[in-house]
Amino acid sequence: MSGRSAATAPGSTGAGDLWLRRYRPVADPALRLVCLPHAGGGASAFLPFTHLLPDTVEVVAVQYPGRQDRRLEPFVDTVDGLVTHIAEALEPLLDRPVALFGHSLGSLVAFETARRLEKQVPGSSSAHLFVSGRVAPTVVQRTTTHLLSDDQLVAKLAELQGTDPRVLDDQEVLRLALPAIRNDYRAAATYTWRPGAPLACPITVLTGSEDPHVPADGARAWHRLTTGETAFHSFPGGHFYLTEHAEAVCRTIQAATGLVVQRPHLSSPPAAPVRPREYS
Repeated sequence: MSGRSAATAPGSTGAGDLWLRRYRPVADPALRLVCLPHAGGGASAFLPFTHLLPDTVEVVAVQYPGRQDRRLEPFVDTVDGLVTHIAEALEPLLDRPVALFGHSLGSLVAFETARRLEKQVPGSSSAHLFVSGRVAPTVVQRTTTHLLSDDQLVAKLAELQGTDPRVLDDQEVLRLALPAIRNDYRAAATYTWRPGAPLACPITVLTGSEDPHVPADGARAWHRLTTGETAFHSFPGGHFYLTEHAEAVCRTIQAATGLVVQRPHLSSPPAAPVRPREYS
């Protein structure tokens, strides 16, 4: 363990809790949006959401151990293990509607967290589930990325275009980052789908139009996992379309949850809107 308490971790939610970050706490939120990062990612990946969503939304970003301010803590190398800790950390926040947003590995973790909360906390059905950059868990994806050599893993990261090239060229940074990335790929690879009751909440599926890892039929399969409505949106770009189109994604989140008042942007004029492509 790092010995650093949640009270000193930026954006932490309280003493003893290192799992959640609230970079812009909201006193009386209409909605809490819990964001779960991709393999190797950290809570700070969702910092832009705090500036793009309305003041009525409290963004709660999950921080997995083994990275950023938790870098000295041991990894959790299974999806189930992550879900156990995250569901426990979220219980005190269920006094307000909670929506879950996951990207890539985070989509699996978000889905299983929603299932866990419905099972363990009576009446705690999530307000909405947003799954990004991931086929439905019912679609089998065999992957051995976690078994690649360091050089091969770096090449894989370059292919996905979600890592700053300066990081890939910095051997010292890579030495620190690769163990977390490899661990998270292992968690995804060892995940096993277990049939169960469908969720009650709506699901919105978001993909990059050029993402080879999320074919349309795999994305559509999410609709079988809820009794609620399912919506599908495709944005220009690859697996990490989210980086470039965060503003458009946040508009999609607002529309899906009925929170349509955009926060004002004071630092620069608004960019031309990117309209997601819906598919059936």
